[in-house]
Amino acid sequence: MAFDTQARAAYVLDQSTGTVLLSKNAEEPLPPASMSKLMTLYVAFEAIRDGRLTLDERLPVSSHAMSYGGSTMFLDTQDKVRVEDLLRGIIVLSGNDACAVIAEALSPDGTEAGFARYMTRRAQQLGMEHSTFMNSNGWPQAGHRMSVQDLAILANHIITDFPEFYPLFAETEYEFDGRAPSNVNNRNPLLTMGIGADGLKTGHTQEAGYGLVGSARQGDRRVIFVVSGLNSERQRSEESAAIVNWSFRQFAEKTVAHANTPVAEAEVWMGREQSVGLVPAEDLVVLLPVLSDDNVEAEVVYRGPVEAPIQQGQELAELVIKPQDLPEIRRTLVAEHAVPKGGFGIKVRTAAEQLFKRFINGPSDAS
Repeated sequence: MAFDTQARAAYVLDQSTGTVLLSKNAEEPLPPASMSKLMTLYVAFEAIRDGRLTLDERLPVSSHAMSYGGSTMFLDTQDKVRVEDLLRGIIVLSGNDACAVIAEALSPDGTEAGFARYMTRRAQQLGMEHSTFMNSNGWPQAGHRMSVQDLAILANHIITDFPEFYPLFAETEYEFDGRAPSNVNNRNPLLTMGIGADGLKTGHTQEAGYGLVGSARQGDRRVIFVVSGLNSERQRSEESAAIVNWSFRQFAEKTVAHANTPVAEAEVWMGREQSVGLVPAEDLVVLLPVLSDDNVEAEVVYRGPVEAPIQQGQELAELVIKPQDLPEIRRTLVAEHAVPKGGFGIKVRTAAEQLFKRFINGPSDAS
């Protein structure tokens, strides 16, 4: 069932259900090349949202930013460039120079290195535990590393946190000032394939190989995936398209439990009732392999008996679903209804039951 990828590292996430469909060397810190520009973009989006930067603001180009080679917007120190142009220059044209301009504008100390240190701290706050940045654009530099899992976490944050900016990642071309006619096309090969792809970023250096952080949407489902360490542009394109196809065709959403419908009961201690139904607060929709049978293994886990009083909707247990060839899925179960604390008669009955259990089981060993 697992996808046999040729990538050195790969990670595939079904965003709608949070299901990890594929994980290969997912936590290994690797050179991310231009895929790390997504972190620069995320920080820039935050600055715009917080009012520290505006889309119409014009930023100066330093000699350091101008010095970058590789993929650039061909900026020079005479330019003052609108932030919106810089963002498109990073997303569509993969401009190394544009990243440095943004970095120096937002850096705590005005340097790209200072911005890289900030990126590293911010990434850790977002749950990206295997990322260390040395620059803003992924230019080869010792210690500049990201895992494919971290890149997927970052892509998910961009899509979720900044829906107003995410459509920029689907732009297939961008002409800046007419000065770079050879660099106007988005390098993401999936955008024109008609498979629902709408982002995010390619990357390539000799050390990193060919990589891609991608996302595609079909119907109500969205898949986020990362591949790294492929051998050519063609292999990257074919592998990425195959992953998208596999993700949507080999898995389907299924409702395994309905809201407010008991899936089990929990024993109650000192309550007016001896048990309470355990229900999901909402329909439990999970992603399962299309060829799996309908009898999915699952178990209810809770610490009981649960002492009364119990409130309706109180979290009491977890439903652990174990689909074949996929990580287990945990979902919270809550009390179907309230159970008040029992009166004197309940206490007498409970005490009698405990005495009877001791009589049947015998005295416990003395220490």
